[in-house]
Amino acid sequence: MSDLHWIGAFLDAQAAERGAATNTQLAYARDLKDFRDWLEHAGSSLTDAQKSDVEAYLVSCDAQGLAKSTRARRLSAIKQLYRFCFEEGFRADNPAVQISGPGRDKRLPKTLSTEEVDRLLDAATTHGRTDADKLRNTCLMQLLYATGMRVSELVSLPLTSAKGDPRMLLIRGKGGKERMVPLSPPARAALRDWLATREAGEDAARQEGKPASPFLFPSRGKSGYLTRHAFYILIKELAVKGGVSPDKVTPHTLRHAFATHLLANGADLRAIQTFLGHADVSTTEIYTHVLEERLKELVLDHHPLARD
Repeated sequence: MSDLHWIGAFLDAQAAERGAATNTQLAYARDLKDFRDWLEHAGSSLTDAQKSDVEAYLVSCDAQGLAKSTRARRLSAIKQLYRFCFEEGFRADNPAVQISGPGRDKRLPKTLSTEEVDRLLDAATTHGRTDADKLRNTCLMQLLYATGMRVSELVSLPLTSAKGDPRMLLIRGKGGKERMVPLSPPARAALRDWLATREAGEDAARQEGKPASPFLFPSRGKSGYLTRHAFYILIKELAVKGGVSPDKVTPHTLRHAFATHLLANGADLRAIQTFLGHADVSTTEIYTHVLEERLKELVLDHHPLARD
């Protein structure tokens, strides 16, 4: 089998056996293709590579200035590929099994204050070319902050999950796992307003012979729903309009803000884990450190004895 067949078989197995999300598969494919291209340039291949080749590739990645997290992710992809090939009998050995990764820089996730989030939510109500755009943007932002969804989960929400003025939203997360997250009153109101406008638009489209979209936030693009890239641009525009530094604002910082604000107001860590769709509570525990750092900043900024 050729290198490309190895990679293809590995990706198929990840999708079939582990339910790997499309974005995860694309990341594996990019990392493994980069490794394959490096090996080809070095006169080797996935079938012939030895431990020294994998180590030399990691040194090359370091020399390019790639972050520790990127190098760790690439090594993880390589390790998983070779473990799969060894188990399937494609290779008699696993050249990556004893290689240790570079580790990851332990950085606390960036978050936003409640005031900054309020500015973003307010900006969404007036941002858009049409009234329908404004209602859609408001709904997107309210749902994101009310649920802490990943951006890929938000933009691809099916219409069926939001019908009937729901108090809970059914979200399909990584690996196809489903979870229920409660909606705040502002999020429910924004959802009702958007659904009413969206349904009116769908009725007009049907009269013109156009098929109805199964997605809550439809788009004319290939996927059929609003893309992550389009939403990323939107949230940056809202940051500028709301007077919040665009450098601080990404879809994921809203997810971090959701968790941090819940924790600050007394929510149970296990409940936050469920809302975020984390497989392990240790992943959720990072927000306790975020809160501790925020409390330290408040003391240093506002306590009279801390002023020098």
